[in-house]
Amino acid sequence: MKTTRQQQDATRRQIVASAVDLMTRQGFDGTTMKDIARAAGIGDATIYKYFPTKDRIVLGYLDDVAHQALADTLQTPGFAGYGLQEKLQRLTDAVLERLLADREFVAQVRGLARRSPLSMLAEPLAARQNLRDAVAGFLEAAEASGEIEPCDFKGLAGSLYTDYLAGVVSYWLADTSDEFADTTQLVDLSLGVLVQALRGGLVNRVLQLGGFVLRSQMARMVQHGSGLMGMLHMAQQAMASAPTARAPAPMAAAAASPATTPSQPPRAPRKPRAATPPTGAPAAQPKATPRKKKSAP
Repeated sequence: MKTTRQQQDATRRQIVASAVDLMTRQGFDGTTMKDIARAAGIGDATIYKYFPTKDRIVLGYLDDVAHQALADTLQTPGFAGYGLQEKLQRLTDAVLERLLADREFVAQVRGLARRSPLSMLAEPLAARQNLRDAVAGFLEAAEASGEIEPCDFKGLAGSLYTDYLAGVVSYWLADTSDEFADTTQLVDLSLGVLVQALRGGLVNRVLQLGGFVLRSQMARMVQHGSGLMGMLHMAQQAMASAPTARAPAPMAAAAASPATTPSQPPRAPRKPRAATPPTGAPAAQPKATPRKKKSAP
């Protein structure tokens, strides 16, 4: 009997879920493809029709997380009315929310990526390109509304965001602060500095001088003990006090003064992610970065 596309998708999801559960308990090296197939309730040979290796199952998990997080972001009530910083924050939050339940597994994935970076990057993830396109779309909307200066690096910015996101996840995995407060601060500060730079056209000039340096150092910078928080605070203060090349457009001025405008409300205190997304959330408030840590199995 020929399986339908829905049945194939369900089997694929079951394989990924079974692999995550087994690898969390037994480790990547301690889990075999046969173990995963039996846990998923399929034949030993059938699993290879979906994933040729364990590495590809891990990539399938990351692909699913990115797709789901982007869908969650775009379906946020009132999302179209968010400013650039709030859109990027919501997307970053959504990724961490999706990873929260599998935090121990994600830590293993990070170790695997460090051990075998080429195998993990052998084939580009479809969701990675979707994230790049989404960020480029956020920039286009901000440019069209006058929130930021015109920029000619939207595609590159999308790629930089995926590198930034990987750094944020690494920071989050090492974060021992109460309810991941340090990660919350990192995301708020770093994206705030980025948007301030975009408003003044600073990023265009920096990239003209050598944006490849920024990309190559992104993940290395986002590490505990690097002094990154202090650097971000100083950068934020410096750009806030520096004169701009032009008078800010109405939307840009509103985005720069969140305390006095109703369209850019301050972020509410972070709350742990529930098993299912809460309903009836305020339309103008982005969802919060997850903070409650998962208990060890």
